[in-house]
Amino acid sequence: MLGLLHTSPVHVPVFDALRDADAPGLPLRHRVRPELLAAARESGPGGVAEEVAEAVGALARDGARAVLCTCSTLGDVAEAAGAAAGVPVLRVDRPMAAEAVAAGPRLAVLATVESTLAPTTELIADEARRAGRPAEVRTVLVPDAWERFQNGDREGSLAAVVAAVRRERAAGGIDALVLAQASMAPAVERLVDDGHPGAGVPVLASPRSGLRAAAALTGR
Repeated sequence: MLGLLHTSPVHVPVFDALRDADAPGLPLRHRVRPELLAAARESGPGGVAEEVAEAVGALARDGARAVLCTCSTLGDVAEAAGAAAGVPVLRVDRPMAAEAVAAGPRLAVLATVESTLAPTTELIADEARRAGRPAEVRTVLVPDAWERFQNGDREGSLAAVVAAVRRERAAGGIDALVLAQASMAPAVERLVDDGHPGAGVPVLASPRSGLRAAAALTGR
């Protein structure tokens, strides 16, 4: 069984669908804790490390052989909780970060929540060190997108993300764009065969690669 720690309930059907496509038959146990992200935005990820460790431990006690944290803000503290819980823990954006580093040294990270920018930038730097590659990261906070997402306007939120990607592509000077949060992933489909300037620059999202890597940790 794979345990998943979410900070929004919208991720549950997304990862169920990815499991059905890429790891059929793998049991999933979802744990949704939106208050952890709210607290981390106020006090930083370290301020909720104990609560994250408790959530990871609960999934392990429920029988999870590995845990996937789908919140980029909490990813680092979630991975750190794995040793005490006795199960491997993977942050959903780590495989994406490795893919970004492989794409080239000039990267742009887009986020709708400011607290996600620093953890994602640090993760890319970590993956660059592992790969022995250079990485220069510029960060972009997409205005109003998170507020729209929280208010249930997912279409408006995604439209803001797509517009931000197009602006960054048109500005040039980047080898890949990274969508820092799993909730931003649907924007990728709207950018396929995009006719705007810079359309050849890849846009990377985390859910599919993260789930595949986590499924492998369970022995699937």
